[in-house]
Amino acid sequence: MLAVHFGAGNIGRGFIGSLLSDAGYEVCFVDVNAEVVDLLNGKRKYRVVLADETSEETTVTNVRAINSMQNPEKVLEAISEADIVTTAVGPNVLVIISQLLAHGLRKRVEQTDKPLNIIACENMIGGSEFLKKHVYDKLSNDEKNKFDQTFAFPNAAVDRIVPNQTNDDKLMVKVEPFYEWVVDRLNMIGDVPSIEGATFVEDLTPFIERKLFTVNTGHAACAYLGYLAGLKTIKDAMENEDVFQAVVDTLKETGAVLVKKYNFDSDEHMNYVNKIVGRFKNPHINDEIPRVARGPIRKLGPNDRLISPAVQHYKYVNGQPVNLAKAIAAALNYDFSEDEEAVSLQSKIKEVGYEKTIEEICQVPKGHPLFELIMQKLTK
Repeated sequence: MLAVHFGAGNIGRGFIGSLLSDAGYEVCFVDVNAEVVDLLNGKRKYRVVLADETSEETTVTNVRAINSMQNPEKVLEAISEADIVTTAVGPNVLVIISQLLAHGLRKRVEQTDKPLNIIACENMIGGSEFLKKHVYDKLSNDEKNKFDQTFAFPNAAVDRIVPNQTNDDKLMVKVEPFYEWVVDRLNMIGDVPSIEGATFVEDLTPFIERKLFTVNTGHAACAYLGYLAGLKTIKDAMENEDVFQAVVDTLKETGAVLVKKYNFDSDEHMNYVNKIVGRFKNPHINDEIPRVARGPIRKLGPNDRLISPAVQHYKYVNGQPVNLAKAIAAALNYDFSEDEEAVSLQSKIKEVGYEKTIEEICQVPKGHPLFELIMQKLTK
């Protein structure tokens, strides 16, 4: 069995590639990093080390790689032979790889009608759908109809913290012990693959929002409030009593939304929240705040980790999302000079003010109770 995985970075190697290899696939990584590609082809294996007190180490084998810049034809050939295609490249790069993927799928339908699932394992909602849209933008109507019979782009929710790291062994990856990979089974084509560590569900939405409103919301709140407090790392922020309590209280607010909306068991959800908070406190993972906080404009979007649960709080829960509003205000004040979005955000605030910025970026209209609450937090 062959798995073609776009993205040979730390998440690609330390998470998705590792699970695919364990499931018996030959994993062919596709990347533009010549050094990593050459090392993978030279060694055909790499180490994954758990970031905890055990430092447990496993070796991932049966791997190879293709440099998509130097050998695009080899990528097309691999896609035409693949049993599954996955990605871990980042939302912006999905647009870039869609061209190569479209050509590869064209080549494949000329050779076989064997079904293929393409799963974007990205830190975004609807990643596979997003990738499909950009692939289909490059097709004729006849090709779209043909592709619909053979290919599927099931969405997925993925979760594993892989910290920034520099290792003497360039292929070795340090990862946290916890991980979650949930795939939308209803939108798959053909047989559901047997991949230990992947969960295939009929309704992905609760898992997506649970992860987004807990892991992503909590991480963002920690980063923006920690930055405001003058701290450097997530570990520093979680050791700060005020920031820690604000993160916990924020996740109580998002948890109240999730329990009401999806009828989650409240005790089970609080266990999940406590597990997530414990992950943030992991002393073996010390992410720098600018890495977690980067891209504040995207993270302040109406469907993302801060605004969406805050708006939904008014629908599902009595009371005001005061802690979410506090985190939103901190995000609006994020001014890290090396973050392009932060610079752009501060320029916009300087030009049009907070009120217009909230209306345009967060898409929260003046008169909405959340708008007023955010403005209160900004003036404190």
